[in-house]
Amino acid sequence: MSGRVVHFEVPYDDAERAGAFYAEVFGWKIQHMPELSYHIVSTGPATDEGMPSEPGYIGGGMAERSAGFTQPVITIDVDDVDNALERVRANGGSQIGETIPVGEMGVAAYFSDSEGNVMGLWQSTG
Repeated sequence: MSGRVVHFEVPYDDAERAGAFYAEVFGWKIQHMPELSYHIVSTGPATDEGMPSEPGYIGGGMAERSAGFTQPVITIDVDDVDNALERVRANGGSQIGETIPVGEMGVAAYFSDSEGNVMGLWQSTG
């Protein structure tokens, strides 16, 4: 269903330190994806692909802090990223960067809302 929060991203300055913190404090499982310069975060039971295997929680990711990625980002599921970005712009927000194909899984995009918060969009493929 479109509009649900489906993912989060947390920036880090030190990958090892951040991973150890969240693993120790919350029991998160963190898997490094060197080919993507990204870490997959499982906050509960997950499938072999790293996707949540039970309803009621979401997983996320961690990546190096950068100029456009300074605070945690909440990602929202949409049926059509282009249409969602059009609605964002029509309601006082703006697109940040280009849409990003994520393998064969889907398409991601970032936007700034009416209050200047950076948020993510996710459109699954298929």
